[in-house]
Amino acid sequence: MVGRGVLLECLEDSRVSRVLAIGRRSTGVQHEKLQEILHDDFTDYADVSNNLTGFDACFFCLGVSSVGMSEERYRHITYYFTMAAGRALAAVNPGLVFCYVSAEGADSSESGRVMWARVRGKTENDLLTLPLARAYSFRIAFVHPVKGVTPQVVWGRLFYGLLGPVHPLLSRLFPRHVTTTKNVGRAMIRAAGHGYLMSILKSNDINTLAGM
Repeated sequence: MVGRGVLLECLEDSRVSRVLAIGRRSTGVQHEKLQEILHDDFTDYADVSNNLTGFDACFFCLGVSSVGMSEERYRHITYYFTMAAGRALAAVNPGLVFCYVSAEGADSSESGRVMWARVRGKTENDLLTLPLARAYSFRIAFVHPVKGVTPQVVWGRLFYGLLGPVHPLLSRLFPRHVTTTKNVGRAMIRAAGHGYLMSILKSNDINTLAGM
């Protein structure tokens, strides 16, 4: 859901000249800026490395819920997929900015009791060790989908369908924890082009940066 929202903002923004989307399935979006690569192994980009050059930023939006998942499996998807992309891109784009979709509550100490928070925190920390120009972690909490963006999974559609009508109220009551897919995309584009004072951005930072 977040990835599709970010993609739409990139395609609509005049500051973005070219977009490469890598995934297991096509986005179904047709646009003159957009090139797609279907790729199955997110731990190895050797086969597509020639296509990864000449980019200024990576907006890494891949992620899963930890519900019902073992720590090993969750770490494989959340940590190893992200780091593999970061390493592959850093190798061919030394000036690249990496924007990573993390989650509110990620544990930077890597030692807390909550499994998913430890894994997210380690991912955030280790991205900062890569030879990238900058790395930002977008710790999202509640993200309201806009511009026709919908979650792929059934429970997600039900969840956002129920909460969607009260989004304006949630924004007023919890401004530090609520954002939109549009603001995430706009904030990533702004961070890639102009930077931000912190490497970890929460919803209020995202909303602020999106409006600049």
